[in-house]
Amino acid sequence: MAAALLANILYSGGFVLEKRALAGLPRVTVREPARLLRLVLGSPLWIAGSLALASGFAAQLVVYRTLPIAAAQGLFVSGLVLLVLLSARLLGEETSGRERYALAAILAALLMVVLSLDEGTDTVSRAAPYPLLLLLAVPSLAAGLWLYRCAERRALRRHRLPSTGVEYGVAVGLLYGVSSLSIKGVSGYWTPTDPLGTLTAVLRSPYPYLLLFTGAFGLVLSQAALQRCRATLIVPVCTTVTCLYTAVLGTLSFGEALPDDPLRLALRLSGTALAVAVLLTMPKHDTAPRPAPAPKELTP
Repeated sequence: MAAALLANILYSGGFVLEKRALAGLPRVTVREPARLLRLVLGSPLWIAGSLALASGFAAQLVVYRTLPIAAAQGLFVSGLVLLVLLSARLLGEETSGRERYALAAILAALLMVVLSLDEGTDTVSRAAPYPLLLLLAVPSLAAGLWLYRCAERRALRRHRLPSTGVEYGVAVGLLYGVSSLSIKGVSGYWTPTDPLGTLTAVLRSPYPYLLLFTGAFGLVLSQAALQRCRATLIVPVCTTVTCLYTAVLGTLSFGEALPDDPLRLALRLSGTALAVAVLLTMPKHDTAPRPAPAPKELTP
């Protein structure tokens, strides 16, 4: 739990630092990935944020070795509260009443998932069948890239309302969901007493290559989306999709059984369904700013 809380702090702080750095950079786009990387790598503030995120991934390895996948996701999503507080304090971002209700519902949904856990019966799996993992990962990556492309096309339309970034968050969340499964897979090979053997085993698995793919595309896609949209909405959506994806498909692929107790099973399924329903009903557009009233003419 300590590692999960540390990961939350690192993730929230990293996203806020990256968002603040991107606000001072020229507009970036996924169509120019080399220029995007050149701009962000020239920002010390962005580098600090990316290092915080990388440290969060390292903390995830510890969590996945000691907790079931579903339990880990419930703890990770609790970091959304910290993210909203930091964004309001450091970025000046405000959330609407509807969005605050949505975030509260997401936290309630994932609390239901956490309450469904049972330390006595839940097991921590170490491995997943490679064919099953790839069968889940490849379509998910394709769907994420397709959804992001559709969001980009809509963003180029004239007279469109400002996007909240829900589509971007879902797309990047799918990529990071595959990444999270890969981190879970790597954690199963980790043996502190035999680092060379661990490295050899990991390189023979698909996990490092999935991490490279999702890391490269996730970096480019998330930075462009984060610059355009509010962190207080896009990051919670991305985090929720990632956690739900990992909890549901990770439980399936790594063979971590669902609860036998009917009440715990109902809590886990209901929490998952509630989180998905909230994502589907969240606003996809920000309210268009009202035009300023014309100044009154002075009569002599």
